[in-house]
Amino acid sequence: MKFEGGCYCGEVRYVAEGEPLTKAQCHCRECQYLTGGHPNVILGMPKDGFTYTRGEPARFSRKDVEQPRTREFCQQCGTHLTTHSPNLPTGVFVKVGSMDDPSVYGKPAVVIQTADAQAFHHIPEDASTHERWAK
Repeated sequence: MKFEGGCYCGEVRYVAEGEPLTKAQCHCRECQYLTGGHPNVILGMPKDGFTYTRGEPARFSRKDVEQPRTREFCQQCGTHLTTHSPNLPTGVFVKVGSMDDPSVYGKPAVVIQTADAQAFHHIPEDASTHERWAK
């Protein structure tokens, strides 16, 4: 699979290539904060197949948690582009909303942190679900 994407304002662009590692939807409270209330829809891609082709994202990692994730986003428009997790050192989680053609994602294979899901969240019936995901 190969696709391109970037932020809302066009300042940051990327290309991703390789076999997807996971297609997921996360309902944890942290993801709800980042998305404005909804689950985060992510496509795990090999890190060595992911490259920024224009601009450089800003990065944020929490200082108050053990093994924080690093979030990359456009410093101009705020679009969340990727997450790097210590639990997946060879991969990068690409935010589906930042893809030029999000339809190539299809649908999630796994839905995690459903214990934090809100009543207005949609959980696909045919996806594997987990109330809590091991950290």
